[in-house]
Amino acid sequence: MTNTLTRGATDRLISLDVFRGLTIAGMVLVNNPGSWSHIYWPLAHAEWHGWTPTDLIFPFFLFIVGVAIPLAFGRRVDGGGTQRDLYLKVIKRTLIIFALGLFLNGFPYFNLSTIRIPGVLQRIAVCYLLASIIFLKTRVKAQVVIVAALLLVYWLLMAHLSAPGFPRGDLSKEGSVASFIDRVVLGRHIWSQGKVYDPEGLLSTIPALATTLLGVLSGQWLRTTKSDYERVAGMFVAGMCGLVIGRAWHAFFPINKSLWTSSYVLFTGGMALQLLAFCYWLIDIKNYRAWAKPFVVFGVNAIALFVGTGLMAKLMGIIKIPLANGSQPPLKNLIYSGLFAWWAPPKVASLAFAVAFILLWLGLMWILYRRKIFIKV
Repeated sequence: MTNTLTRGATDRLISLDVFRGLTIAGMVLVNNPGSWSHIYWPLAHAEWHGWTPTDLIFPFFLFIVGVAIPLAFGRRVDGGGTQRDLYLKVIKRTLIIFALGLFLNGFPYFNLSTIRIPGVLQRIAVCYLLASIIFLKTRVKAQVVIVAALLLVYWLLMAHLSAPGFPRGDLSKEGSVASFIDRVVLGRHIWSQGKVYDPEGLLSTIPALATTLLGVLSGQWLRTTKSDYERVAGMFVAGMCGLVIGRAWHAFFPINKSLWTSSYVLFTGGMALQLLAFCYWLIDIKNYRAWAKPFVVFGVNAIALFVGTGLMAKLMGIIKIPLANGSQPPLKNLIYSGLFAWWAPPKVASLAFAVAFILLWLGLMWILYRRKIFIKV
């Protein structure tokens, strides 16, 4: 039995690129409907407790960040790199990702008095930093203990504390202790749409780190000298355990993306393991790769795609086009009404806009890919 990836290997794990590409494509799809008033339920977040397919995207991304840590660091350590060099790379990458997140939040007006400080890239940066340090400083057994401790401590905090004036263990938008901390610490720099909570807030970063560490553990499993099928079987079994435990914990600590509950960590981590195992089996073992090319193109330039689409979406909402009747609708509205809304029902038109948006960026990313331009941070 051959090994696709073993200790000291330098081969790139194509299945991880595909998994990353699928995830970032899903993120772009749900973030760019033609109309926010007309979207199918799988492309919207759960109102509060519970989950939809959209609620899997962000934890998948953090999980992938974790998987990549031992794969990338292992190659550098095997190549004779020093830990000091690794720490400098980690710090540099963390600062760049965090700064990109702040830039997206502030663009184009950069009102520093109200700019939102948390965000998707900011949480990725923080979790990447902490998970990298934990990986470099601890062994697998200690990492398992850390994951368990993070989930249990967060559960105990959320179950026994709350915002002032709310019952103990309140998990509502206004009453949870996580929401209260965000309001107190962040003030006017909280998510404007949430107002009383931030989905990438401070306290909920604790379990988000656990999600990333689940990826770190998975990456180390992939670097073992076990056979390909042993790796796949291990990931499927571990993923199923996560799904079952997370769903059972839901009865006591509901699955909730905005609060990033411990049940949500295990449930989505189990899902991520299942999908990674399937991609690994299909692509790296069976070598069925032709279908996955677009996702490889997305996956190797994921940050560029995230930032680029975020900037384009904002610009299309800001740029006004003067019309003969005196109105000045945003560019996005003109594109949506002129190319999609007139021929299709509202939800279909909104989805068609999002798909066209992704295809446009697939073309742009394909140009970078063909020219071997990979934008790394």
